[in-house]
Amino acid sequence: MLHGEVEISSFLKARRAALDPADLGLPGGLNRRRVRGLRREEVAQLAGISVDYYTRIEQGRAHAISDSVLDAIARALRLTGGEVTYLRNVALPRRRGEDGPAAADGPGQTVRPEIQQLLDAMGSTVPAMVVGRGLDILAWNTLGGRIGFDLPALDRSRRNSALLVFLDPAARALHPDWERIAEEVVGNLRAESGRHPEDPRICEVVNELLHRSGDFRRVWEAQAVHECLRGTKHLVHPQVGELLITFESFRLTTDPDQTLVTYSAPSGSPTARRLADLAELAEVGELGATGALEPAG
Repeated sequence: MLHGEVEISSFLKARRAALDPADLGLPGGLNRRRVRGLRREEVAQLAGISVDYYTRIEQGRAHAISDSVLDAIARALRLTGGEVTYLRNVALPRRRGEDGPAAADGPGQTVRPEIQQLLDAMGSTVPAMVVGRGLDILAWNTLGGRIGFDLPALDRSRRNSALLVFLDPAARALHPDWERIAEEVVGNLRAESGRHPEDPRICEVVNELLHRSGDFRRVWEAQAVHECLRGTKHLVHPQVGELLITFESFRLTTDPDQTLVTYSAPSGSPTARRLADLAELAEVGELGATGALEPAG
């Protein structure tokens, strides 16, 4: 079974297991059900398709799945907007057929000089970076490269927010609310996996984390799909202390697999003053490895 087929199979199983039959007007009772959630037969009935067809879809054996069928399954499973997008993405290879175009290329993404110029222009005041496919960190400015982890000192293959959050031992000290951050990272990574189900780099990152991190396996197997593209982060930086920063993510329209992420704090706030201190330390070269960095996107 290919990676994309594993994704659609695991996702549909998890989503029907998460539903309470009573909420849908279906008979419940553990004495009548071997497992929690909906049966395949019930999902098929709610979606208005045959049990055999739904079973083939869930097992990754159905090809050329129509939009109307995917919409019907989404309604039956009460999928959110992000989950509907994910389902469409992982079903796309089957709608193209076995001989359809391959997934996106693997690592090797580059950032245009104009984008690096923009990053550098914000370097002393606004931490910023560019995140690519699979949550790889492709470029950054002075503050962005040191707001959590010393990115310039890292090997290119390790500049990945998911790898840092789950495998770097300093990540939990940097993120007091580590569990929430971990869930956000996995939600973003799963959305990426849905867009590029056969991407070699994404498969590499997911497989390494499944092998090395029990926490990642636990969160990944919950099959949650959501993209956290804006919000507030609470960091405890080893050099400058507590940071309460707002982040915003901007898709680069001419570079569709890249996202510009910026961090900021209200003018005059303690965090703004600490970011200024961090910029001074970075400028004089007094920062080394500081902890795990978790960018959005």
